[in-house]
Amino acid sequence: MSEILIETEGGDLDSAPMNLQMGPSHPAMHGTIKMRVKLDGEIVQKTQVEVGYLHRGFEKSCESVTWSQVMPYTDRLNYVSPLCNNVGYCMAVEKLIGVRATERCEYIRIIMAESSRICDHLTCVGASAMELGGFTAFLYAIEAREELWRLTETVTGARLTHSYCRIGGLKDDLPVDFLPNYRVVEKKARSLVADIRALLDRNRIFLDRMKDVGSMTAERALQWGFTGPVLRSTGSDYDVRKASPYMLYDRFDFEVPVGTKGDNYDRYLVRMEEIEQSFRIIDQCLKQMKPGPVNLEDGRLLLPPKDEVYGSIEGTIAHFKIIMDGIQVPPGEVYSYSEAGNGELGFYLVSTGEGRPYKCRVRPPCWSLMQGLHELLEGYQIADIVPTFGSVNMIGGECDR
Repeated sequence: MSEILIETEGGDLDSAPMNLQMGPSHPAMHGTIKMRVKLDGEIVQKTQVEVGYLHRGFEKSCESVTWSQVMPYTDRLNYVSPLCNNVGYCMAVEKLIGVRATERCEYIRIIMAESSRICDHLTCVGASAMELGGFTAFLYAIEAREELWRLTETVTGARLTHSYCRIGGLKDDLPVDFLPNYRVVEKKARSLVADIRALLDRNRIFLDRMKDVGSMTAERALQWGFTGPVLRSTGSDYDVRKASPYMLYDRFDFEVPVGTKGDNYDRYLVRMEEIEQSFRIIDQCLKQMKPGPVNLEDGRLLLPPKDEVYGSIEGTIAHFKIIMDGIQVPPGEVYSYSEAGNGELGFYLVSTGEGRPYKCRVRPPCWSLMQGLHELLEGYQIADIVPTFGSVNMIGGECDR
């Protein structure tokens, strides 16, 4: 029972609030979060959200490795859309150095980041539907995501934690057969997304659990520092790609989907529409992109080719210096931000002129979302915690404090 019954002197029954510990072992909490919930019957009166059950020490770990060796750590911030993190970190270091990647490199970075954003949204929508009993929609979402992950693996060499970007460029150019393979994957993924929408958009059970639940106004969302789909569901159209275009986003024609009520259903619709916009951006990239180098010709940033390393003393020394001492980033500090799967992802970097970061502070979108999560839950029923928490799409690897 969700309330304690107390018998008064008159024989009537009175109720007292119940304090409930929800998570971290609760299936909907995914092992990464706990909530202290105060209930009045089935109604949530107060919620205290506790993060920190997936502690990785990202920022301190970055201080003990070279600038380039930070890359695998960024993969694990948001392990569902790691390429967005790769791109954001490289942009920050390049801004601090004062260089900009080649045009083809930026096109490829955008293609991979938008593909990663689609995978992030598919995971959120699929998992949220499954937690409400919609297992078929989950299977469709995971199948579409798997198609994109297989394609990504042909580009990066890894299925999940890619470490594909490099400071000043990329690990490799796109495979020669990328375009035809992408068209096959795009057709399959779009078909599966259409199937998901056919199952959920007007599903009575899904609507009852999602509409008018977990609502928040745009004003309150901005006060809490919300960004990404959760903020845009409230009607605010803030998107870093539009508000402060980086790389080549100012060359693309795409829309920023927004909601009206800021409820769970609006968050679902915004993500589904953003999937379409990401496909639209990728198509424009493939049409505009021209042949060219993907890496800067700067031996201070990038490792020399292997034949030079093995065949010349100059190549061996250059390789040794970058691996052992790291890239020598000029002293200074910088803040760089980009639009990741769940909102604004920022990196604040401090360099003392050495081969390792003095400070690598990350501004993850999920951390701000957790600040105001209690307002999305309070006043609704305890059963509404599951769809609301799922629609926020909290990634534990980002909430590392």
